[in-house]
Amino acid sequence: MKEAKKRVHIVYPYLLNPTNPVSVNLIGAGGTGSHMLTALARINQALIALGHAGLQVNVFDDDLVQQANLARQLFTPHEIGLNKAVVLINRINRFFGTNWKAVPVRFEQNCKQPCENRMANITVSCVDTVKARIDIEKTLRSCEKRSAQRDSNLYLLDFGNSKDTGQVLLSTIGEIAQPISEKFTAITKLPSWLEDYPPLLTESESQDTTPSCSLAEALERQDLFVNSALANMGASLLWKMFKEGILFNRGFFMNLSDYRTQPIAV
Repeated sequence: MKEAKKRVHIVYPYLLNPTNPVSVNLIGAGGTGSHMLTALARINQALIALGHAGLQVNVFDDDLVQQANLARQLFTPHEIGLNKAVVLINRINRFFGTNWKAVPVRFEQNCKQPCENRMANITVSCVDTVKARIDIEKTLRSCEKRSAQRDSNLYLLDFGNSKDTGQVLLSTIGEIAQPISEKFTAITKLPSWLEDYPPLLTESESQDTTPSCSLAEALERQDLFVNSALANMGASLLWKMFKEGILFNRGFFMNLSDYRTQPIAV
């Protein structure tokens, strides 16, 4: 009996050897987003050391730093009242010598700014409501372009979590042409949560998203390390995209309470 070929996704070639830095939009600079931005800066530094053009990141968030954000998110008491995206970008630019941008507004489908301002090769979603996650995907698909424009929407890396569990999934915006392979079955389209796991989003929608009044209250809703653990593992998936150019897994489920992870195969 002939063994079925393993399913893989070959990363869009431009991302592996670009003439300009790969454009990345990070949406959400809170629990997961604040850790993810640091991970992106480390990926950028490593890529440049390997002769790659690196990353150019924009961070979208209209929220302000609050007392309840401390410890779980990467902010200090002196930054309370300041915009999260601006605080983090200023810190990253000083530390890593980058010239990344803060966009202190919401990433919405019906935005007043031109569609091009919502386009990037990779979009990383670190928002805390199901509605926002769905709106982000709709925005990307409405802005989808297949042209010579270097900032065309290609991939969406979506993060979601509860108190001590979380998920990360990489999806494509449309189809990514794949080479013919005798060894693998190359998959052109990686489905999103909305396409593949709609019940998961429906279950998450019932979660209480009321802002916490204190750090102690916030820690009752989300464990201290769930966001950073999720961000580091998700960043590892992104790193594999650039380093290896081929994906056997497109995400994972994580349970921090019993230290288990379950990969999601392509």
